Amino acid sequence: MFISAIIVAAGKGRRMGTKLNKVFLKLNGKPVLYYTLNVFEKLLELNEIVLVVSNEDIDYCRREIVDKYNFKKVRRIVAGGMERQESVFNGLKAVDSRCDIVMIHDGARPFIDKTTLKKGIEESKLHSAVGIAVPVKDTIKVVDDDNFVVSTPDRTNLMAIQTPQIFEYRLIYEAHLKAMEDGFLGTDDTVLVERLGHKVKLVEGSYRNIKITTPEDLIISEAFLKTIYQ
Repeated sequence: MFISAIIVAAGKGRRMGTKLNKVFLKLNGKPVLYYTLNVFEKLLELNEIVLVVSNEDIDYCRREIVDKYNFKKVRRIVAGGMERQESVFNGLKAVDSRCDIVMIHDGARPFIDKTTLKKGIEESKLHSAVGIAVPVKDTIKVVDDDNFVVSTPDRTNLMAIQTPQIFEYRLIYEAHLKAMEDGFLGTDDTVLVERLGHKVKLVEGSYRNIKITTPEDLIISEAFLKTIYQ
């Protein structure tokens, strides 16, 4: 079975308050993207990584991350699109033609662990579409356009979705084509599969698998690194 990973890192640092792509910011002297790629590089089940970055970052990423840290499984670096969904589709088109299962992961989530990845892969063999998620800790409110509470859903049935999201390649490719045909823009990849009427299995992940988005996340990440590499 041939397994590919698409690491999406084409975003900007708007909420981070920096012009530099957040995946290039340093944690303990190394770029955020280094830690993300390092987990996938060491995953024995994985055959290849396709890295999706902004067109202007391709050369920098190849030189300062892939070549510098000798990531052998990064077979291609491709340009992203205007939206994340377009970036993922560019990655899907670039994977090896032998791909059976594809993992789609945010480059700004450096604390995904190999145990969760392996669990997700095994579940994807059974269900074809898998998301990594954690139970919601906070009470969630549904509000109207004026910010008045409309309802309070039962949080025992609420999960916060993360990445990676893992799919049978043909299924997620078809889902992206259908979304493009319909002009539909989803908030993640599982929703595209849901639109085809396919059920998505959720695997419980870790609260450490945060997406680094704001300056506060960098502080939390430094603390995580100390516990991992102490």
